[in-house]
Amino acid sequence: MEKIRVLIVDDHVLFREGLAGIISSQPDLQVVGEASDGFEALVKAQELKPDLILMDVQMPGMDGIEAARQIRHTLPETIIVMLTIRGDDSMLFDALKNGAQGYLLKDIRSQDLLEMLRGALRGEAALSHNLAGRVLSEFRRLSTGGVSESEDDGGLSEREQQVLVQAAKGATDKEIAAQLNISLNTVKTHIRNILSKLHVHTRREAAKAAHARGIL
Repeated sequence: MEKIRVLIVDDHVLFREGLAGIISSQPDLQVVGEASDGFEALVKAQELKPDLILMDVQMPGMDGIEAARQIRHTLPETIIVMLTIRGDDSMLFDALKNGAQGYLLKDIRSQDLLEMLRGALRGEAALSHNLAGRVLSEFRRLSTGGVSESEDDGGLSEREQQVLVQAAKGATDKEIAAQLNISLNTVKTHIRNILSKLHVHTRREAAKAAHARGIL
């Protein structure tokens, strides 16, 4: 039986090694490589062409969501499942929009993780149960003509608006992270998404665009 080739991406070595041990113990799965950030994941993915990538969302440098987007562009057949310590709605939907087949919380049991990964390989969505409920709720809202949380208010989610308000006041990424009680990497991800959604290149331009649209 040909084994499923897996690439593991996480900036925490101990967690990465533990995950590799769990996966390698399975008769149908094989760890072919490891990476510690998004940039390394891109290189390893193109070099190894894995069947499945299990990737952390928040990493220094290039985060998992951006890495997933670029990997899916060059390797559309590769299945990508994201791992995270918190179920942030905006990051969940961003991950799915950028090609992730799944989004799992790191407190998942190993047996459930393996079942979810095998499901993703069969084309199923690999979502932690509480996150699956949020996706279904969003789908129902859209199917009844409601406005997506990610499309309301000029395309910015509620959290992205909060980040933009702080940025418009001149706050640094570190200050925004402290003010909103989120990680620095999460702030950077939100800033990148804000610039993309408002089609601007700088924070100053983003603030002007938000004021013009009545978002701020």
